Amino acid sequence: MDPYSDQQQYGGPTQLFEDTSNYANPGMFQEHDLNSPQQFYPGQEFLQNNPGANMAANMAMQYGQTFVPAAGEYVEKKIESFLSISKLKYYFAVDTPYVMKKLGLLIFPFAHEDWSLKYDKSEPVAPRYEINSPDLYIPTMAFVTYVLVCGLVFGTQNRFTPELLGMAASSGLVWLVLELVVIITTLYMTGISGNVRYLDLLALCGYKYVGMIIIAFSGLMFLLTGYWIALGWMSLSIAFFMARTLRLVINPHQPQEGVARSGGATRRLYILLYISLTQPVLMYFLTRHLNKYT
Repeated sequence: MDPYSDQQQYGGPTQLFEDTSNYANPGMFQEHDLNSPQQFYPGQEFLQNNPGANMAANMAMQYGQTFVPAAGEYVEKKIESFLSISKLKYYFAVDTPYVMKKLGLLIFPFAHEDWSLKYDKSEPVAPRYEINSPDLYIPTMAFVTYVLVCGLVFGTQNRFTPELLGMAASSGLVWLVLELVVIITTLYMTGISGNVRYLDLLALCGYKYVGMIIIAFSGLMFLLTGYWIALGWMSLSIAFFMARTLRLVINPHQPQEGVARSGGATRRLYILLYISLTQPVLMYFLTRHLNKYT
């Protein structure tokens, strides 16, 4: 019996070597790939078979490369016009003496006489140099402190929960946004929005959180009596402060003689009173849940 007969029948060592050499020789796959049908990416075959569609695709890509940077630059300019870093730096340019004086002005504004806003080259003076300038530092810190005070009050009343603290923070923020939307819409519909800076309105409406902190602490320390006394005092203070400040923001220039005052001046007065008197209502609405006796 031939010892090599089985190897010849099943291919033998030589046949096995030739078969497995395909895995060691990369050229074999390359020749096989060249003879195989051509592979296309999704949509590539359609573009090659339709020159018009290919041309349109190239034009669309060129147009997109030109349009996208221009659109991005346009959006950046619009965002910069509404909320720029330089403007935010101006509203946060405060120091400790300014903060202390402004807090005293918010609590007791009745003795303040000069409410005019000083300008430097047609631009308002930074808040740290002018106490009448609106800022966003005090409203921001007051809002955060208000949320923390709510947590303290809830804890002393044995009803603190994360959900309740989150509701207090979200409700305070949502009502502030709704208030600004209503004011800006009203100013726009009456044609007064051109003279008003929206960040000024945000700062002025945010000052009521200072009063809300005092109201919450008074209710915590002196219960219902302290709550109502603090609410009454801070309502008068904030309303007076807003009326005197908004008089310069909404109507910065006195009307000229001979110009009818029954139209625009009356609308500005109504808007001024509306914004000023809304602050005590919102202060009560956002602090009544802190006193369990109300």
